[in-house]
Amino acid sequence: MSDMSQKDRMATAPGFIAALDQSGGSTPKALKLYGIEEDAYGSDSEMFDLIHAMRSRIAQADAFTGDKVIGAILFEMTMDRDINGKPAAQFLWEDRQVVPFLKVDKGLADAENGVKVMKPMPDLDALLSRAVEKGIFGTKMRSVIDAANAEGIAAVVAQQFEIGKQILGHGLVPIIEPEVTISIADKAAAEDILRDEIAKQLDALPEDQDVMLKLTLPEADNHYKPLIDHPRVLRVVALSGGYSREEANDRLSRQTGMIASFSRALTEGLSAQQSDAEFGDTIAASIDSIHAASVAG
Repeated sequence: MSDMSQKDRMATAPGFIAALDQSGGSTPKALKLYGIEEDAYGSDSEMFDLIHAMRSRIAQADAFTGDKVIGAILFEMTMDRDINGKPAAQFLWEDRQVVPFLKVDKGLADAENGVKVMKPMPDLDALLSRAVEKGIFGTKMRSVIDAANAEGIAAVVAQQFEIGKQILGHGLVPIIEPEVTISIADKAAAEDILRDEIAKQLDALPEDQDVMLKLTLPEADNHYKPLIDHPRVLRVVALSGGYSREEANDRLSRQTGMIASFSRALTEGLSAQQSDAEFGDTIAASIDSIHAASVAG
């Protein structure tokens, strides 16, 4: 299968993107939800072995195929490991028809102007070169918006697109992710500023450079429709952001043209203690519900 078929798939296929990219900071929480307490591992390497086992189990589940899951976002260590005897990205695409993405950010800087921009990424070019060699299609990087602060939001979006251009230079498609925290009082106002800032950056992109957007489910339905319709946007995906799967699905189903890219909401209800049959049934039900919400809009 060629690169082009991955791009076509990402642009038009019905379905959603699975976010399997918990990093060092969020892994203990993800494992705890999966029924593995912190006293079950004694080192970071043991912890990462356990989370890889969980991700491998998800990726090999019968329901985890391109029929409903069109893409998956991987953590760097997952990209470097095998699933079922094949390099992870290769397994996803060749065996499952799931387009592989890589999380590339190194976490968040300290809060300033109501936002957290990304920490510097001095080794990004080397990582991107490695991603291309491994068969990765695109990348994801996350910033956080905690207030409707125009200066802060402009800084977040400018940084996202600046690094996005670096990623495009390697032939990869960046997923731009400026997350708006769901619990803030001025969420709707922050989303107004964010939409306008993203539109400005998109308008400035050359015609041969397409990006994807990963956005918090908005307060006003179809708030991001102008971005979804923008010619430089391949796809707009939604993060679950702490909403329960039920609420995330409900909100998503009301957004025309937006699909899911859920992490915690995807794995809700999965447990290390489940038999393979129980695990398979649980992930299948989860995939079905998120897929239904993604194609409803």
